[in-house]
Amino acid sequence: MKKIVVASKNPVKIQAIEIGFAKMFPDEIFEVTGVSVSSDVPNQPIGDDQTFTGAKNRVDNAGYEIKDADFYVGIEGGVSWRGEEMEVFAWVLIKSFDKYGKAKTGTFFLPKEIVDLVKDGKELGEADDIVFNRQNSKQANGAVGILTGDIIDRTKYYVEAVVLALIPFKNPELY
Repeated sequence: MKKIVVASKNPVKIQAIEIGFAKMFPDEIFEVTGVSVSSDVPNQPIGDDQTFTGAKNRVDNAGYEIKDADFYVGIEGGVSWRGEEMEVFAWVLIKSFDKYGKAKTGTFFLPKEIVDLVKDGKELGEADDIVFNRQNSKQANGAVGILTGDIIDRTKYYVEAVVLALIPFKNPELY
């Protein structure tokens, strides 16, 4: 059995990682553990570089907390300005020994009311909860689920990026 440490205790992220690993390695059995670690970036990362750094820091910090895992996985959601609009995305980083797998989710754009709250310093999940009268939506369907009517919920949104980040581990001879 291989051990995966998820750099978060968020059940959405843990489930996405379990699904992604099961899709890529259907004959393997994994033990998945979540650990709360810092991203060492602001709670709401802004921009591609800051978001990527947050995911990498989570992976590295999880490795300091728990030393004996086969894989460490970090998912960091971020926002980025595109003119006056704000797009949402997440980076997924997976580390196994000295090798990293990296992938980014698709992007989508936020409604102005949420953008204004994020601009004023709110984290995206908090802004979603305010606008849509929810509680802790970031540990449920998230902005993507709310805005798509759950056609794509937050778990599904992350799964494909987890699968893409696993490519180097599925094809070790190429990486």
